[in-house]
Amino acid sequence: MKPISKFVREQYRYTKNDLRALFSFDDAEVEKFIKNLKSFGILKSVENKKDQKDLTELVDDDVLISDETAGYDECLYVFTYVGVITSGNRILKVYPKYISVDKEPLEQMKLVVKVMERYNNHEEQIINLFNGDDENRSFNMLSVILYLLNDYFSYGLYNNEQDILELNGDGDSLWGRTVDEIIPFIEDNKPYYTDIITHRTADDDTDYFRRLHEYILTECSQQLRDSQLDVLFDIETVDLSDEILDDFGDREYVLERIMKELNIQFNTHRQILLKTMYAYISHNRRINEEDSGISLFGTNAFHAVWEKACAEVFENRLKTEIGKIPMKAELAEGYNRKAKLIDIIDRPLWYSGSISQPAKKTLEPDIITIAECNGSDCFIIFDAKYYLLRIDEKTLSGNPGVGDVVKQYMYQLAYKKFIKDHNISSVKNCFLMPTDKDEIICEESVRMKMLSELGLEEIQVRRIPAERLFKCYISGKKINVEELKL
Repeated sequence: MKPISKFVREQYRYTKNDLRALFSFDDAEVEKFIKNLKSFGILKSVENKKDQKDLTELVDDDVLISDETAGYDECLYVFTYVGVITSGNRILKVYPKYISVDKEPLEQMKLVVKVMERYNNHEEQIINLFNGDDENRSFNMLSVILYLLNDYFSYGLYNNEQDILELNGDGDSLWGRTVDEIIPFIEDNKPYYTDIITHRTADDDTDYFRRLHEYILTECSQQLRDSQLDVLFDIETVDLSDEILDDFGDREYVLERIMKELNIQFNTHRQILLKTMYAYISHNRRINEEDSGISLFGTNAFHAVWEKACAEVFENRLKTEIGKIPMKAELAEGYNRKAKLIDIIDRPLWYSGSISQPAKKTLEPDIITIAECNGSDCFIIFDAKYYLLRIDEKTLSGNPGVGDVVKQYMYQLAYKKFIKDHNISSVKNCFLMPTDKDEIICEESVRMKMLSELGLEEIQVRRIPAERLFKCYISGKKINVEELKL
């Protein structure tokens, strides 16, 4: 059956009939589909009530229900995930909730994929071979395919070098072997060598594992094309081989060869590649087959991606050594140059009789920026909030709760002495939220009278064009805080 690939929206409320129609399921298939996705924590169900249908958040007050016996209208289904999900021959492209479009948001989703790749980019890439655990454990074929193709474009084909010894070749001269094996010409009691043994290395183009690598990459590319994911991941596919697996021997023989090669390979990258090739061959699955299980690329914590992107684009100084932060004023007396801004915040101190013990944790803002605004230093406290703020003529919804508001005020209070000691006259407090609009929206704010009367700044809200912010995040560019008009 041809794969069915559809876009769905994070946090949108779908009925069972919606999912049935969208993915062309019959009654039994949609039940199995929902059960599988729920078992991996990427789909949740809530009561089908009028006040649920327009919500864009899933909060603690929502009643999560089991739908084992639920009818078609008894509950609503919510994707708590952003990314790509394959479930048999159904491919789900779950786009973030801030994208409000009537058509398929392919270009926006391609950017989101690049952002998540950047977010997950470590010095050594981690391959998530499995999703879930115990009876819900499923081999993550999509993750393996993406790793193999990205690795190929970074490092090329598996390479076993051959050592080649030649007479008078272009490689390095081996004088020890030349003296031992070549008869010299003697003149005036001095040896002269008319031939020199040289050494060079060359790639073995016929190497078994190089050919196997070419076959696997070709098959991976075909799977991505068949699943219509090559365009979404913006990844080039390759056709390097006309061979099939049987050309390398039966499956057990191939796996045995890989294990033997692993035992003699000490190069870390080659070891990881061989292990990934082993996993690919041993599981013998395709991402678009009916019983291929669940494969995932993405996150059920996209708020963390938003926070990380905001922190980099607005130059978070929270964990920068104070002595390295550019300020107009010199570092005041009593401050350790190597201490960080996070270290300034008091920790709760617990007492019991003569015993006192500081808490391990304290308040921690998302982002602190000290920037030059209108010729002087401005201390800005940002909190990246992955909320979809909605405003109509009478009401506001999708806003952070009272706890978030109080904490934001407390962050300013925590830095009050530091701000005074360094003659910083301007302090700003701000929530950063995503929007799919093209311009920064500067219309909302929130205040609590009792805290404002302590001289604390009200909290402004800035809805940032997510597309622009994410492009800056990927390219390493910054957004000038003056654009926020705080």
